[in-house]
Amino acid sequence: MRASVPPAPRRPSSIPAAMTAFALATGCASAPRVPVRAAAEATKATLSRAPDARAELAIAHGVFNPPIALAGQDDAVVRVVTDDASCTGTLVADDLVLTAHHCVVERTQQGSRTYFSTKLLPARNFQVELGGDYLAWGSVRVKAIVAPTCGESGGEGDLAVMVLERKLVGVPTMQLRLAEPPKIGEPLDAIGFGRCATSQGIKRNLRNGGPIRATTGETIEIVASVCPGDSGGPLIARGSNQVVGVVSLSAMDGDEHTKAPSVMARIDAFRQVFSHARMIADGTPQNELPPLSCSAF
Repeated sequence: MRASVPPAPRRPSSIPAAMTAFALATGCASAPRVPVRAAAEATKATLSRAPDARAELAIAHGVFNPPIALAGQDDAVVRVVTDDASCTGTLVADDLVLTAHHCVVERTQQGSRTYFSTKLLPARNFQVELGGDYLAWGSVRVKAIVAPTCGESGGEGDLAVMVLERKLVGVPTMQLRLAEPPKIGEPLDAIGFGRCATSQGIKRNLRNGGPIRATTGETIEIVASVCPGDSGGPLIARGSNQVVGVVSLSAMDGDEHTKAPSVMARIDAFRQVFSHARMIADGTPQNELPPLSCSAF
């Protein structure tokens, strides 16, 4: 199976030669839509089977007002959805979502190839959905997007931070590991909402990873199982909720159990992206901030 294949520029120079035997693919996926009424009824039915007061409270307040009392640590990983595509994201603060740069730019399709532009899509085009599958129990809109000047086609700089229109107080977040760099041999795993050809439905999955094989100043190379739709998901230190990188590029064959060479974007190399997003969330106009570069900070 072949997913969208980005063009060659800005590829990390140290991508293993073995990856040339596969299609280097970004993990974006088309976004299956569920009618709002059907999603609401399905979610309400699920909640009604939970025999505690929290479920009753959630139902009483409506399934699309997030039932915060039911949120677990896994709910820090969210779906990032537009009209025609979906990616994965991570709540790293109650009003900030980390995702992939190539998930938030305009793209064109020419035959089997997808080309990514440097132009960010309008923030209003995106919706962040909460819950473990595509029957979201809550959603929130995006008011601003912050990204570096590279990474729109994967690899170096392939991260972006979305500033939400409101705070999701009570929903768990994941910790950004910005001060400690990734280390060769350190085991990492990914989490995403991707769906391969052999997958059953769309739901949040822990993706089997492994030890870091190589790094550049801006990327991490591991062997991992990745599917279309996993892009933007967190790359976490195994056994923790510490985010080290963002799912960016992988060789995919249609089977979600296949582990293949993958390139992930390091977050510690782009700390200023997070500081800009924080300032915008706190009220600073985006046009008053200095431009971001693609150099490690």
